Amino acid sequence: MRTLRARLLGRRPLRARLALVTSAAVAVVALGVLVAAYVVIRYELVRQLDLQLKQQAGIMAQQSRGVHDTGVLYAECGWLAAPACAQIVPTDPAAPGQSGLVLPVTGATRRVAEGRLGEYYSNITLKGRDMRMFTTRIRDGRALQVAARSDTVDQGVRQAGLLLAGVGGAGVLLAAGLGYFASRTSLRPVTRLTATAERIAATRDPAHRIELAPYEARRQDEITSLATSFNTMLGELEEAVAAQRRLVADASHELRTPLTALRTNAELLARADRLSPAQRERAAAALGRQLREVTGMVNDLIELARDEEPQQLVEQVRLDLLAARCVEAARGHWPDTPFTADLEGAGSVTVTGVPSRLARLLSNLLDNAAKFSPAGALVEVRLERMEHGVDLTVRDHGPGIAAEDLPYVFDRFYRSRQARALPGSGLGLAMARQIARAHGAELTAEQAEAGGARFRLSFPGA
Repeated sequence: MRTLRARLLGRRPLRARLALVTSAAVAVVALGVLVAAYVVIRYELVRQLDLQLKQQAGIMAQQSRGVHDTGVLYAECGWLAAPACAQIVPTDPAAPGQSGLVLPVTGATRRVAEGRLGEYYSNITLKGRDMRMFTTRIRDGRALQVAARSDTVDQGVRQAGLLLAGVGGAGVLLAAGLGYFASRTSLRPVTRLTATAERIAATRDPAHRIELAPYEARRQDEITSLATSFNTMLGELEEAVAAQRRLVADASHELRTPLTALRTNAELLARADRLSPAQRERAAAALGRQLREVTGMVNDLIELARDEEPQQLVEQVRLDLLAARCVEAARGHWPDTPFTADLEGAGSVTVTGVPSRLARLLSNLLDNAAKFSPAGALVEVRLERMEHGVDLTVRDHGPGIAAEDLPYVFDRFYRSRQARALPGSGLGLAMARQIARAHGAELTAEQAEAGGARFRLSFPGA
């Protein structure tokens, strides 16, 4: 059975299999309905003939009251009218008047005459004709047999069967056609999905989409949802590919300058015998500084290219203590920039995270603030409780963020006009936001009221 089903369904398209299964289901249901209708029609036709025979038998019994004759009443068994044959049979087989009986007499007929058996119907064949016979008891120990041809009933049953079979066959064919049409219409987005997937695999271009007609887009069924979800996935894939290409292009652009400087300094050191000791020292220092810059940029690119935080063990981190350590470290890195930290107003604040990654996030924010602050300008760090949780803000008193730059400050390699003359690769804020989101926090940038930029790190429910 499984082999047959596999042969019937295994190698056919989905629409053909769906139409075949639908047609089979309709055929089974139609067959059941037709069989039931055939049985009901046959039963009703036979019942009508039985009622007619019983009615005629009752009339003859009334007519024979007071008459004790036996023998044949009607002998025209070939007539289609009912009753065509009728006879009275006594209980005694040797009683007179039983010569020339046209209907078969059995022991059951004698028992009906004696009253030991009730009336009954039977099917007989007389002179090659099918007949229906009714046997019942009348007065004085006699049995009345009434029969009529039943070939008209059989013919009606056969005609009804042929008609039902024709209707059922037409219904199955119509159901198959409608099923195939419905499956083809319903699965049309799947066909387009397959074609789109094959086109993307051949061209490696995720810009293709599954086109849905307006009436298809209005349908809220599983197939339409699948096509919509596939289009959404293609949009995300296209955006990811575009972001990857931008990352590669930006990285190659940003690395070109430090690599050129590295090559220049390396070539200078290769001719060290022509340089003075002071020139060699400056070239070596520049080479080491540029190596550190390129190494840091490559490490940042590797972390950002993962687009996810490394899976490390998390722990409960005191945010106020961590911020205090980061501020103290920033004072050592930027001795010309004063830092103030207001961390006690929120009390003891604990968050779940990786201490080294959170420290990297805060260090990037503090370095960014110090880089854009004029000499002697204050950098303010504040930890405060809010209705939604805890906010940690880092504010500088520099030129601030222009309105056109505000939406892009967290993009990789993005540098505003004020930042192009300053050292850095444009990856620090992008990495800070990635770390924040990995810890369930949100990092935003805004223009401070009295000038400068403010970065807000929000921990919901901390």
